Amino acid sequence: MTGVDQLILTAAFSALADPTRRAVLERLSEGEATVSELAQPLQMSLPAVSRHLKVLEQAGLLRRRRDGRQHIISLDAGPMSEVNEWLDHYRKFWEGNFDRLAEYLEAEKDNKRI
Repeated sequence: MTGVDQLILTAAFSALADPTRRAVLERLSEGEATVSELAQPLQMSLPAVSRHLKVLEQAGLLRRRRDGRQHIISLDAGPMSEVNEWLDHYRKFWEGNFDRLAEYLEAEKDNKRI
């Protein structure tokens, strides 16, 4: 499991731990949005949304640009590749365990037929 940047991984998991931040990322996966547009369905104040956005921005999961007075937010899925690489290691582990369990259950089923 070499190559995974532990700082990026920790920041990403910390940011993803909150359901509001996951909702923001889900919305941003559809395209960029202003802070006001992100706040509207969350039914929270702009300062509260801004605090969530700051966590996501520090984790490298979003980008912010200014258009006049508006802040335009977009998704930056780059750090998610680190998360995916880390999860892939465990995915292979669990898939191997499930394969062995399936083999065992099949053998047990065959043994009971005899």
